[in-house]
Amino acid sequence: MSDTPPPVPPAPQTPDAIVPPQPNPYVAPAAQPNPYAQPDPYAQPNPYAAQPYAAGQYAPATNTLAIVALVLAFVVPLGGIICGHIALGQIKRTGEGGHGLALAGTVLGYVFVGLTILFLIIYFVVIFAVVANGSYSSYSS
Repeated sequence: MSDTPPPVPPAPQTPDAIVPPQPNPYVAPAAQPNPYAQPDPYAQPNPYAAQPYAAGQYAPATNTLAIVALVLAFVVPLGGIICGHIALGQIKRTGEGGHGLALAGTVLGYVFVGLTILFLIIYFVVIFAVVANGSYSSYSS
């Protein structure tokens, strides 16, 4: 017969001899995030995301004279002008809120005073024109 020895079975693998699995060369590599990419302009914000808590950030208190100036501008325009100027000075000095209210009261006060003066001028011109013309009637004949 022949002198060839019978085949030797392979030795069982021990845990130390296990070779780690190799990546599949036929699969596309995983997409890496681009660090230079711009955010998607059409992405919607998450409505359920936690909102930042802003503790202790309150709006500055509104100047009281600014509110009074706006109210007085409609009732007594001269009072609106005076209170508006005082309020603007206080707001600049103290940093309170209400600059728009004080400015609106001052401007409206000037507008209403100007309209009142214009109305009075027209009124007296019409009265003097009627009196000078003599078109008023007299009961004596």
